[in-house]
Amino acid sequence: MKAFLETNQDSIVGVLTTFDRIIFKGHLTGFFPRGAFARFLWRQGVLLKDFKPYVERATATLKVHAKQFAEEHGRQYLYLASAKTHASGESKEDLARAIAEEEGITEGLICVFSCVEPCKSFRIRGNRETHKLEVVYEPRKCLHFYFYFIDPEFGFMHVRLQSWFPFEIQVYINGHEWLARQMDQRGIKYERYDNCFTYIEDLETAQQLCERLAHRKWPRVLNAFARRLNPMLPTIKAAGFGEYYWVTDQCEVATDVMFQNRASLEAILPDLFEHAALHFSAEDVLRFLGRKLHGNFKGEVKTSLKKRPEGCRVKHCMKRNNIKMYDKWSVLRIETTINNPREFKVLKVVETPEGDTRRWMPMGKGVANFWRYSQVGTQANHRYLEALAHVQPKGEAIQALDDLCRSRIKDGKRYAKFNPVTKQDCALFAAVLSGEHAINGFRNRDLRNHLYDRPPATPQEAKRRCARISRLIAKLRGHGLIMKVKNARLYRVTQRGHQVMFAALQFRSTGFPNAYLHAPA
Repeated sequence: MKAFLETNQDSIVGVLTTFDRIIFKGHLTGFFPRGAFARFLWRQGVLLKDFKPYVERATATLKVHAKQFAEEHGRQYLYLASAKTHASGESKEDLARAIAEEEGITEGLICVFSCVEPCKSFRIRGNRETHKLEVVYEPRKCLHFYFYFIDPEFGFMHVRLQSWFPFEIQVYINGHEWLARQMDQRGIKYERYDNCFTYIEDLETAQQLCERLAHRKWPRVLNAFARRLNPMLPTIKAAGFGEYYWVTDQCEVATDVMFQNRASLEAILPDLFEHAALHFSAEDVLRFLGRKLHGNFKGEVKTSLKKRPEGCRVKHCMKRNNIKMYDKWSVLRIETTINNPREFKVLKVVETPEGDTRRWMPMGKGVANFWRYSQVGTQANHRYLEALAHVQPKGEAIQALDDLCRSRIKDGKRYAKFNPVTKQDCALFAAVLSGEHAINGFRNRDLRNHLYDRPPATPQEAKRRCARISRLIAKLRGHGLIMKVKNARLYRVTQRGHQVMFAALQFRSTGFPNAYLHAPA
């Protein structure tokens, strides 16, 4: 990452690495061993044949509690006929934000949604071989409750609770929302655009706060939400089936490179996307994610480039984990998403016959490994930025060629535009850039000798050629491609002229033929 920052140090104002989207899930693991849920029913005095009325009463208890929870806080309880998602164009999050804005809610519960969504739940089924009833755990659909909050610590967040056994719970928080709250408490000034920061007054303190989040004691925080929203937990705990076991279901670690303004980022953005989409190989992607390519690797590595209304996004996927690059106004974001932590290692203490020893083991989803998620994501983002440091930006050259294709007014005089891909203009550029002019410069007659194969047939033709070359020289001067040598009828190529005319010649002789040959018929 250091090389990328040094390469673009004139336009970068800071870098921040923190969590973005975090999804925790709670599982009542005491129900999952074979026969465990049947034992729970037995301890409640419920026979398997009475399973249906019992679980219906439990679901009704949760529904009543959700409605009372909304009523106690003076908020809405809304049933959604369809599961609104980002893919459908209208998400529950957008709806909750709209309600908060409309009702002026700045803290506490915003609303409670309920909708039917897929899940996995218990049911009783007859076994034809044993002729007995048995408990099975299978995919189904049931009512889910979404509690949207503006939390004093975590900001905008939500908790999703399944209404059927085993009452799976999901807690969604956002690292940038949390950081904004922390900076507000400490009086640190910042500027925010959507879900990113374009400026932070004290970046060092902000980064230290982000590192503290990685070492938070999550079970205590998450259990507090579960106890508030699931009225069945005391009954489950009293029966000896414990509380929720918390896992990190999905985690995004984002490194935001903050540029001075949108224009400075746009100058290099197309080249970064082109390099990432065309030149990063599968081996590179594995290296970014801390893996090596070997013969035992089973899976696929994919790269995709997607254009969205808000900008472009390059995404590299490896076994449900991915690393992507996209822009948000003046911020370049590199983001690693971990869905399958088993692809990474964590250092654990392992019991062996010789005694306890430390070994690198596949990482599990338990929240005890949350700090390691932060390490893996940060390292992947830094490797990605380090690889981008070698990109040669072409944005300035492209802008210069665009300027060349427009007429220009200088000192009140208008100069016609060039067409950098035509044979005539490229022949003029080649003549001006000829190596024999590098020392002393060139005159009108020098260009004539390059542009005309044969000498003029008549004196009148010689005058017409001289006048034409004079007009071309004036045009080149008007566009800033050449300058006149003081006290001499000589001209030299400017630095801008070298860059622009060379780029035009290279495109015509190299880039354009290759693009033509590979174009679809």
